[in-house]
Amino acid sequence: MRLVTVLGARPQFIKASVVSSELAKCAGVQEVVIHTGQHFDANMSDLFFAELGMSKPAHELGIHGGPHGEMTGRMLIGIERILADERPDIVLIYGDTNSTLAGALAAVKLHIPVAHVEAGLRSFNMRMPEEVNRIVTDRVSTWLFAPTGEAVTHLGREGVDPARIHQVGDVMYDVALHHGARAAGRANGAVRRLGLVEKGFALATVHRAENTDDPDRLEVIVDALAEVGRGLPLVWPLHPRTRAVLERVGLLSRLEQSVRLIEPQGYLDMLELEHSAVVIATDSGGVQKEAFFHRVPCVTLRDETEWMELVVGGWNTLAAPVSAKAVIEAIETAIGRQGSDITPYGNGDAAKRIAHHLSGVGIIT
Repeated sequence: MRLVTVLGARPQFIKASVVSSELAKCAGVQEVVIHTGQHFDANMSDLFFAELGMSKPAHELGIHGGPHGEMTGRMLIGIERILADERPDIVLIYGDTNSTLAGALAAVKLHIPVAHVEAGLRSFNMRMPEEVNRIVTDRVSTWLFAPTGEAVTHLGREGVDPARIHQVGDVMYDVALHHGARAAGRANGAVRRLGLVEKGFALATVHRAENTDDPDRLEVIVDALAEVGRGLPLVWPLHPRTRAVLERVGLLSRLEQSVRLIEPQGYLDMLELEHSAVVIATDSGGVQKEAFFHRVPCVTLRDETEWMELVVGGWNTLAAPVSAKAVIEAIETAIGRQGSDITPYGNGDAAKRIAHHLSGVGIIT
C-alpha cells in the first residue's frame, strides 16, 4: 500500500512522528511525506526532524504567506501534481490547517480516499478558518479518526455514517508519552540554559490570527502578560509573525520591560518548558493539551476551545482577551490549581490504532 501524508505546520509533524513510526512497522506500507511549507519555521531544521525521529519530507512545496484562499489554492495545485505522480492508495492528513484542507480536496478530486486524524473537533465559531477547514475535511474524508467521545458525538450529529468514524484516542498523548521522558532532565535543556527555576515561572504562547490581527485583543494580552511578569518570571517564546505584529503596532517595548521574550524553541525544549512551568497561558490548541499531559494548569486566551473536556475537568480556564484585569485574574487564580482525574484522550495507543486500521489489520481492541 502506498500512502501520501500531507503536512504543513510544526504541530502536524509532531503528531505525524508517532503515526509514521507505527506505519513503518506495517509490512507492505510505503509512506511518502509532502511538506507544504505553510508554517515557515527556521527551527524546522535537520535537528527538528532528528528530535522526532523523522526523515526529511520527500516533497517540499515552500508555500507560505498570503490570504487563506490564495495559499490554499497554491497548495491544492502543488499537491495535486504530486498525487498524480505518486498515485497513492490513501492520503493521510492531520488537524485543521490550510494544508489539511488542500490535501483533502486534492485527493478527493482525484478519487483517492482520505484519512483524517483529529476528526470531529468543533469550536462552533465559523469565523475561524480552522473551523471551516475541519468541517469540509471531515465531509470528504473516508476514515475519520476521532480523538475523543465528544468528537464522535459531533460527527454523529452532522449525519456522518458511523462506519466511517473511529475513536482511536489522541495522537498528542502518544507523543507526550513517547517524547516527554526524553525532554526532562537534559544537561543542557531549556530550563537550565535559560536559568529558570522549576515551577518558578509562567509560560506563554500566542500566535492565532484572532488575537494577533486584532489590535484591541493583542493589547489586552500584552498588558495582562506584562503585569503578570512583574510578579512572576514569565517566558514567552515569540513566534516570528507575532513579533513582527508587536513591532508594527508598537507593543514590543511594553513587553520587554517585564516579560522574557525568547526565540521559538526546539520541540524537546518546549516540552521541558511546559512541564516545568507553574502555569501556561496560550491560544494554541496543542499547548492546551500538552499542559494537561504535564498536569500544569492552563489559561486559554480565546473565546472558545475545541477541548472543552479540559475546561469541564478543571484543568483549563477560558479567558477571552477583552479585559486585561480578567486575564490577569484567570492566570493568578490558575496557579496551583489541579483538575479532576480524567482520561479523555485514550491510552496512548492512538498511532498504533490508526496505522493498523490503514494497513488493513483492523482496529486493535
